[in-house]
Amino acid sequence: MRTEYRPSRLLRGHRYLLLPVLWLALVGPGQADTQRLQQTAASPGSPGAALTFSADTSPPLGLPPMAVPEENPPTRAKIELGKKLFFDRRLSFNRTLSCAMCHIPEQGFTQNELRTPVGVEGRFVGRNAPSLYNVGYRRHLFHDGRENSLENQIWQPLLKTNEMANPSVGFVLATVREAADYNGLFEKAFGRGPTMESLGRALASYQRTLVSAGSPFDRWYFGRDEQAMGERARRGFALFMSSGCSGCHTIGTDHALFTDDGFHDTGIGYARAMLPDTTGPSTVRLAPGVEVVPAVNLAMPVANDLGRYEATGRAQDRWLYLTPSLRNVALSAPYMHDGSFPDIASVLRFYNSGAVPHPGLDPRLRPLGLTPEQLLDLESFLLALTGDNTQQLARDGRLAEIGDSGVQ
Repeated sequence: MRTEYRPSRLLRGHRYLLLPVLWLALVGPGQADTQRLQQTAASPGSPGAALTFSADTSPPLGLPPMAVPEENPPTRAKIELGKKLFFDRRLSFNRTLSCAMCHIPEQGFTQNELRTPVGVEGRFVGRNAPSLYNVGYRRHLFHDGRENSLENQIWQPLLKTNEMANPSVGFVLATVREAADYNGLFEKAFGRGPTMESLGRALASYQRTLVSAGSPFDRWYFGRDEQAMGERARRGFALFMSSGCSGCHTIGTDHALFTDDGFHDTGIGYARAMLPDTTGPSTVRLAPGVEVVPAVNLAMPVANDLGRYEATGRAQDRWLYLTPSLRNVALSAPYMHDGSFPDIASVLRFYNSGAVPHPGLDPRLRPLGLTPEQLLDLESFLLALTGDNTQQLARDGRLAEIGDSGVQ
C-alpha cells in the first residue's frame, strides 16, 4: 500500500519562540555535572518548559538565537527520547537502519564514505545526506526544500521505500509501543504515549541540540581575537568576500549561518541530466575496501533529479538546490546534492572555473580566475569554520543505545 505524506501538516500556522541556543553536549545519566545545563520545572509540553544555562543565556559565539515552535519547547525528557529514537535501528522496516547510520556523528552527521546513502536492503538513495550540524536554524529542509518543519521532516525518510521503508505511520508507532525500553518515556516527555506528533517532536528536540560554533573564524571575526585565525585563512576570508561567495553563504554583523536558505542552480543538476556520463557503470564503494559493480545504472536516478522542481512543480525551479551552510564544511564531505565532489579543493576548482554554463545558471557564478595559491587560501578559511565542540557532539551521540534489532 502506498503511503500518502502531506508535508507541513502538523505545524501549519504554528508560532515560534526565540530561545537561547541549546548549547550543550548531551550525555548519559550521571554525567550531568559536566554540562552547563539546568532544566526549569514545567509540565510536559507546556510553553514554560525551557532550557537555561548556569553561565549565561547567550547563544554560542557566531550564532543567533534559535527559533523553536511554541508547541514544542525543549525539555530534557524530549531531548533524551529523541536521541534514543535517532540511534534506534528498529525504526526501519527491517530493523537494521537508524537515522544515525546515514547521519553518522563521527562523520559530521553525514556519510563521508558514500556519495549518497544506502537505504534498507541496499536500496539506492539519490541525494547526499545533509549534515545535521545547526539543522535547527534551517528554514528549509532536504536539498529541494520540500519540508520546512523539523518536527515533520522525519516522516519522509521513515516512510520512503528506498530509505527506512516503513509501510505506514501506524507501523512505526506500533514498533515503538511494543518496545519495552520505551515504556513510560513518551509519557514522561509528553504526558501520553507515542503519536505521530510526539515522535516527530522528540526527534526535532534532539536535533536542535546539534549546535556547533565557536570556530577559529568566530573567535577572530566576532570575538576580535587576533590570534584565533592564521594569516592564510584571513587571506582566504578576504577572497571569500571579494569573489562573491558570501552572496549565497551569508555573514551577518553579529552572527553567520553561512547560508541564505535560498535555492540556486550551480549547474550540477543540469550537467547530470543534460550531459550524462556515458562511460557505463562504475564501481560503487559500499565501505572502505569493499567495492562492487552495480547490476543497474545507478546514475539514472541522479540524472533524473530535477531539484526544487520536484517539490514545487514550477518550471523555473528546475535544478535549483538549497544552499548548504559552510559551518563544519571540513567534516561533511562529499559535497553537492549528489556527493559528486570528494573534497573541498575539487569544489573550489569547480566554482573557480565558472561552474557549468547553461541558460539557467545562477548569474553570480562566473570564472573567478583565482590562482592555485589563492585557492589554498580559500580552503584554509573554510577549514577555520569547524566548531570547537564537534568531537564532543560525536562522543555524546555514541552514548545512546542503538536498540536490539532482533535480526539474526
